[in-house]
Amino acid sequence: MLADGNPLVLSAMSEIFERDPRFSLVATSATAEGFLGLVMRVPVQVGVIDWNLPVLGGAKLIEVLREHESAPKMVIYGDETGDLPKLAMKAGAAGFVPRSGEVEGLLETCVDVAAGKMVFPFIDVRDLQRDPISSLSKKEKAILEALSKGLSNRELSKELGISTNTVKFHLSNLYEKLSVKNRAQAIAYYYSSQFQSPE
Repeated sequence: MLADGNPLVLSAMSEIFERDPRFSLVATSATAEGFLGLVMRVPVQVGVIDWNLPVLGGAKLIEVLREHESAPKMVIYGDETGDLPKLAMKAGAAGFVPRSGEVEGLLETCVDVAAGKMVFPFIDVRDLQRDPISSLSKKEKAILEALSKGLSNRELSKELGISTNTVKFHLSNLYEKLSVKNRAQAIAYYYSSQFQSPE
């Protein structure tokens, strides 16, 4: 299944995949929401999407899909600028193909991803590990996300089903890992990491 906000790119990609006997094109969409709606109803093995897909964007779409067992493996088709391949990998994509690359590269990547491989241009994975957010436990990430909504400790404990003491324990670990001193700094850190531009 393909999704791209640019109708020209979408129709060109559709044609390429339809001509290749290795693929059967299930559907196309111009928005992340459209992709999501279709993929929930129709089994899809591989999805090729534009990172800047309207309206949700590629990162958010992958995040939402990760919650579903039957979600397709995702390939990001985007401009190879800045940290985009790295951001795609961190979001949970299975592959990245630069728009400036050869058509065959896109097709081969989809074949490899369908076979269970991850396909990315060279990325220094040490950089991924340097991001403190990647060192957080699942619970700490959940707390940080809930914290960003402005919840109090009591509300956090209710939302996450843990005691307020456990919330305090996780918060102190969280602050230490992110090298911040308080809630406000933790929230600021969370938002700055969410919106780091791939440029």
